[in-house]
Amino acid sequence: MEPLTPEEERELIETRRDLHAHPETAFEEKRTARVVAERLESLGLSPRTGIAGTGLTASIDSGIPGKRVLLRADIDALPIEEESDEPYRSTAEGAMHACGHDGHTAILLTAARLFLRLGIPAAGSVELLFQPAEETAGGAKAMIDAGVLDERPVDAAFGLHLWNSLDVGKIAAAVGPVMAAADEFAVRVAGTGCHGARPQDGRDPVPAAAAVVTALQQIASRRTDPLASLVVTVGSIHGGNAFNVIPEEVILRGTIRCFDHDLWETIPSLFAEVAKNAARAMGCEAEIDYIRSARPVVNDAALTRLVRETAADLVGEDHVVEERTMGAEDFGEFLHRVPGCFFFVGSKNEALGKDEPHHSPRFDIDESALSIGVRMLGGLVERYFRTAERRSDP
Repeated sequence: MEPLTPEEERELIETRRDLHAHPETAFEEKRTARVVAERLESLGLSPRTGIAGTGLTASIDSGIPGKRVLLRADIDALPIEEESDEPYRSTAEGAMHACGHDGHTAILLTAARLFLRLGIPAAGSVELLFQPAEETAGGAKAMIDAGVLDERPVDAAFGLHLWNSLDVGKIAAAVGPVMAAADEFAVRVAGTGCHGARPQDGRDPVPAAAAVVTALQQIASRRTDPLASLVVTVGSIHGGNAFNVIPEEVILRGTIRCFDHDLWETIPSLFAEVAKNAARAMGCEAEIDYIRSARPVVNDAALTRLVRETAADLVGEDHVVEERTMGAEDFGEFLHRVPGCFFFVGSKNEALGKDEPHHSPRFDIDESALSIGVRMLGGLVERYFRTAERRSDP
């Protein structure tokens, strides 16, 4: 894929910095959506706005029947106070683009401009989708429930993520699960409060909660296949206010992560069984609030090969790697319904101090990764349609 023009490069970086300076959190992305819509309209496209609140779509349609490919960018920020001296630092108190979504949005907008300049696609269409609320893992499903895949059915879906675990100039794509399912849980371990000097008068939820925490770790070590990656984390424990009072309850909160879809389907019932039995053995009861957040992100083998081939042409085969993480991404909702690939574009540059991890208040990227992302999408879409044409030839 040919380099961007100086004007495209300038607009790409300016767009990213503007979005970075004006972050908006999940389902509140009103200014962001307006900026995206105005930019699409300036390209001669007709965006459909207000999908699932603040989502947008637009089509680059050749007018000739053919394949449809979906490209997605997430547009939301995080509720984090930014710690930065950059001139484009966040101007919104308590909000920050700490995960690169500003870059994803700028990349897809610039890719749209590139497609129009180069006449891509020659047949079929490219469906552009700007999704709210990825960080709450609700935006993808909300847009799907609003009918985006029904009104414009697609044959393939691609998404990218700027990635500060990878040096700029590297691209990662792997077949199969690449990001984990993520569930959230809250367990209320209910007992009977009493004086700390007379524990026999009550049912102490504190040791019961400790037993639940210990038992939950057995899900990974004894109740599931050890070859199936699984993480059970209790990240918060709250109970009691006084040193000499046994409380009525203890609240546990945490997350469960896994790659395997079948395992993901069975975890809620297994979790409930283990937690309830552990609490009951200590004379208490466990009330469970189990929240589904994001299903696994599972890449299609053939389309991942296309991504890796495109990446090798762009950055060289030695710079194409594999990456998997127990982090979550709701792009898995699209890939559950449509074959596709989610890949990572390296954005780390230690020499420039752009090496903070995602969700850090000091997160930033090497902006040279932005043009790599645009050219990657351009080359990938070009290759996808070229491959599709070859397969359709008699």
